[in-house]
Amino acid sequence: MTALRQRKGSKGKEPPVAPDFQPQKSNCCSEHHSDKILHGDWSWGSIIWTSVGWSVSVGLGLLCCIYVATLHENDLWFSNIKEVEREISFRTECGLYYSYYKQMLQAPSIQQGLSELIHDNLTESKRTINLLQRMNIYQEVFLSVLYRLLPIQVYLEPVYFYIYTVFSLQAVYVIALYLTAWLLAGSWLAGVLTAIWYILNRVDTTRVEFTISLRENWSLPFLALQVAAITCYLRPQLTAIQQKVMVWLMFVTTFCFCLTWQFNQFILLVQALIIYSLDSVDVLTASQVTTLYLVQVSGLLSVWLLQFCNSMILGSLVLSFIVAALFVKHCQPGLKTGSLAVRLGKLLLHTALVLLLTVTINYLAKKALQLRSDEHIFKFIKAKIGLGPTRDFDASLYLCEEAFGLLPLDTLERLAGTLLLYPYILTSLLLTGTLAVTALQNLSGLKGGSVEEKRGGGELRAMTLRPHVAYNLLHTLFYGLLAFSTMRMKYIWTGHMCAVAAYGVCGTELWNLILGALRCNSKTLIRLVRYAVPLAMIGCLYYKFWPKLMEEVSELREFYDPDTVELMTWISSKTPKQAVFAGSMQLLAGIKLCTGRVLTNHPHYEDKELRERTRQVYQVYARRSPEEVYGILKAIGADYLVLEDSICYERRHKRGCRLRDLLDLANGHIMDGPGQNDADLVPAAHPRFCEAIKSDAAAYAALFTRTFRNKTFHVYRLRKKRAKSSKSSTDADPTH
Repeated sequence: MTALRQRKGSKGKEPPVAPDFQPQKSNCCSEHHSDKILHGDWSWGSIIWTSVGWSVSVGLGLLCCIYVATLHENDLWFSNIKEVEREISFRTECGLYYSYYKQMLQAPSIQQGLSELIHDNLTESKRTINLLQRMNIYQEVFLSVLYRLLPIQVYLEPVYFYIYTVFSLQAVYVIALYLTAWLLAGSWLAGVLTAIWYILNRVDTTRVEFTISLRENWSLPFLALQVAAITCYLRPQLTAIQQKVMVWLMFVTTFCFCLTWQFNQFILLVQALIIYSLDSVDVLTASQVTTLYLVQVSGLLSVWLLQFCNSMILGSLVLSFIVAALFVKHCQPGLKTGSLAVRLGKLLLHTALVLLLTVTINYLAKKALQLRSDEHIFKFIKAKIGLGPTRDFDASLYLCEEAFGLLPLDTLERLAGTLLLYPYILTSLLLTGTLAVTALQNLSGLKGGSVEEKRGGGELRAMTLRPHVAYNLLHTLFYGLLAFSTMRMKYIWTGHMCAVAAYGVCGTELWNLILGALRCNSKTLIRLVRYAVPLAMIGCLYYKFWPKLMEEVSELREFYDPDTVELMTWISSKTPKQAVFAGSMQLLAGIKLCTGRVLTNHPHYEDKELRERTRQVYQVYARRSPEEVYGILKAIGADYLVLEDSICYERRHKRGCRLRDLLDLANGHIMDGPGQNDADLVPAAHPRFCEAIKSDAAAYAALFTRTFRNKTFHVYRLRKKRAKSSKSSTDADPTH
């Protein structure tokens, strides 16, 4: 729908130790000023060194913010285009979310704006819905209220206040990753390397510059902050006050993360599995496990209250899993006793009971709540692993999108090109081996400290993994698996990947292994290497990528989508304000934002009835009779239908994944074009509606009148169904 073209005159080109253990007495990780500050050493040297580290983190965060803001401006020439073009640039669901920010600003008062969101009848025709319950748009509400209250209207346009806030969250994201690497490695040089890698791998770490309103751009900075808080919470020797502060930080960041993204329950489920895994091998204490679980539950329940008791949260798998894990743990007090074989048997039984109870609780909760909102996610997962029907329209719609496919291998090539992949793999392998040894020791009951163990304490403790390091290891492994299975989830993994790789380069574990193998392991040499190698890598990255970054930020383009601008202008000026429009989800989100007209469906796909309505509206691209299509559209109150040639004659996807193919398969019809069809498919009785309607045949002209046309879009008004009318010619709007 949207294209970018080169601006005239521009020269750019086209496009852990077990919890009972004490930490090591004196090693390279425990002598840093940041650790001394954390443990109560407020000497001038520690204060100055830590202040420098914090200042550098803020500076790098601001640099990332300015970088993505500049790219956004240069790609669209955002400051120079019309308001309608700015709004069209909020593509697909981004336009829908931004429309509620705009709606709140245009409301006569904050109270009335909130009332309109709670009793909305514009987003889905013939339905009144509570948008604060159905969608995660509290961030738009908060920003609109803040903009109305602050005295900045004269100096800053609403759209800039919105996009600058999102870009500022990227600074928060970078700072959070910086702090995580700092806490892991004990040196803020690891944070510097993390931030540099994050910026250089922008293509794979964020897409904020062209999908500003996407929920993940709001929520992932809070997830990164939560991980940093968990990392600090799991460090040894925290005081009681420090632990309480960290628990509150974990709660606040978990709450903000859950409030801003509808997929929060699936992300927290992975995190709950990480906590369960660490608990199973005695890396975390019982109080730490319970606290982390309760933080997740309290964050979810707080969002449940704010979202007017959204049943989708109560029916989430993560809540069922946490309840099951805590209940079974309480009922099995002797789980962590016995020999290695006995404990492994108990652990397998324990895990089986937890999973069985999770499924049971979740099934009963969904039955009691009559919850079917998230069934499309499970259909997608089942179809992805080959356990479900491949003709299901909703599942196929996801499977055919590149973002929901497997992670492309060229992603790894790009990560290797910035020197990120190699230290990440080495660090992950080393830490995974160390965690395996730690788990074996803990399950074998060696952590108590026998005489033989104490005699060889140095070797044993060298092979144990600290809790906060173990958590971050499993975090990167679990979310890495998620990223490889679903490309869209790579943005959760790649940012944290930078922190883990930087920890490997700036920490002691990797260098202890390498220098130990070379038989030149000494404290002085390790300290020298830990600083020299990161600095050398930063110098190499600067030399290799700085000219490319300067070329990238100097490349100037401009927004260019005249057909969509023409359509939005025509709708705003030539149709009634209460007119109801039917069409593709992506286009209707833009119509809602640019014109304020009523929609039949939209891209927020988390509702069973809406998904069914969308499938029905999309029959305009299937082989259906004009009477059938007219009946469908009239039943949902549509006044106008917008057809897109890019969908009707789609070339973006291969055969079998075009929207018309998905509809044909769901309807049991043979797909068009060369290729094989399943034996049970039958020929359709009618031609494809989006093609046949352009013929102006009598059967179509009696029900639909074309009112607008350009190279991309065709708009038809639904006639009032009646017998031959002498007024039919006068009722028709002039064709554009």
